[in-house]
Parts: sequence; structure tokens; C-alpha cells
Amino acid sequence: MEYLLVSVTALFVAGLTFFSGFGLGTLLMPVFAVFFPVKIAIAATAMVHLANNIFKVLLVGRHAKLKIVLLFALPGAIAAVCGALLLNYVASFSVLAEYDLFGGTIYITPVKIVIAGLIITIAGVELSPYFRHIAFDAKFIPLGGILSGFLGGLSGHQGALRTAFLVRAGLDKRSLIGTMVVAAVVVDLSRLVIYGLTFLHHDFSVLREQGVIGLIMIGSFSAFAGSFAGSRLLGKMTITGLRRFIAMMLIMLALAMGIGII
Repeated sequence: MEYLLVSVTALFVAGLTFFSGFGLGTLLMPVFAVFFPVKIAIAATAMVHLANNIFKVLLVGRHAKLKIVLLFALPGAIAAVCGALLLNYVASFSVLAEYDLFGGTIYITPVKIVIAGLIITIAGVELSPYFRHIAFDAKFIPLGGILSGFLGGLSGHQGALRTAFLVRAGLDKRSLIGTMVVAAVVVDLSRLVIYGLTFLHHDFSVLREQGVIGLIMIGSFSAFAGSFAGSRLLGKMTITGLRRFIAMMLIMLALAMGIGII
């Protein structure tokens, strides 16, 4: 069941990343969190996200503008390290509360509450008509890198902010997409280094014994297929209603995470 859910989600969402601010880090992480601890889910999503972005670099990376990449991705990489360290810190906190449900014990932890809050915030922003018209001045690109990178390191939710800050950089559509995917690769690499040096170093047995590595592989290949399909359909779709549906699903998943069910 988990293989089907992860592969379908990765395929579907990877295709959408060519048209919207939503990315794999937004929707795939809650799916992983259904089966694994939140910090493992974030790291697993980051691996799929990185693999998919490397594939997208092969598709559209040649259109990236190096100057914009450097202005955005370098501060973003530093901020992603800080976000990843904060995730490791919050994940070490003890259980806040527990209760019984359907014959099992449900645990509410600080990291679940933090990530659930971020997901609800991102989903709420996506539901707001006002946000779709926001675009920051190009001079704020480094600040955008910092904010996007920090959220990327903490929870993997970086796509919407990255789009909002880079859309005013004076780039055409293909240059914008190429620049965003190259910047995303830089941020993914920096946060994965910290994940590897902190909790993944101690929890590698979870990746091996509970099938996470297999899910990462199937998720990555499904994301490749979705990205390839999206690149072929670039500019031919409107997905406002779909974005709203996904945002509502995210809110429900976040609420389930916040009360410990996920």
C-alpha cells in the first residue's frame, strides 16, 4: 500500500511542480509521515526531492541564470543548514501527551505540532487569492533565499516562497523554472548533509529495515516520470482548482499530524 501511495503522489505532484508553487516537499512529506516518524519522513522526501530536481536540471537547467542562482541559493543553503539543525533539535523533545485510540497509543510530539503548523500555514497561503498576486522585488532575492532555505531545512516546504521571490527577477518562463530547480538542488544538498550528520546517522537502520530506501527509489522514479510529463506540457495547463483541493488535503493531513494520528 505504501509503495502505491508514494509512487502515485510523487508522479502526480512532480508533474504539478512545473505549473505551481507546490512541490514534492509540500505533499509527499505528509504521505511519508503516515508510515514513518516525521523527521525520517522529511529526510526521505528530501532525497526524492533532490533526485527529482537533478532530473529537472537535465531537462531545463540549461536555461538557469547563474547570477540569480547564486544570489538566491547561497544564502538559502546556509539558512537550510540552520533549519535542518532546528529540526534535529525539536525532534529530540519528549512526548507532550498521549492517548488511546482504536486500541493503539497516539503520541503528540513537539516536532509533529511544529510541522503541522507549517503545513497549515503553507496551505492557508495557497488558498488565499491575495498570495497568488504577490511577487517580491528583485532586490529581495537573497532574503527570499534565506526564508525559503530555512523552511526547506526545517520541513521541506520551500517551493511557494521560492516562486514568489524569483518571479520578479526579470526571467522568462523557462529561465525562471531552470533557475528555481538549480537553486533547489543547492538547498537540498545542504540540508541533506545536516540530516545525514544528525538524526539519519543514528536512524539509518530505520531506512534499511523498514523499507524507506525502497520507497525513496520508487518515489524518485515516479517523480522522474511526472517531471518529464510536466516538461512536455509546460504552459498548457491551469490548475487553480487543483491547488485549492491540494491545500484542503494538506490542512486535513496537518490536523491529523498535530493530534498525533500521523
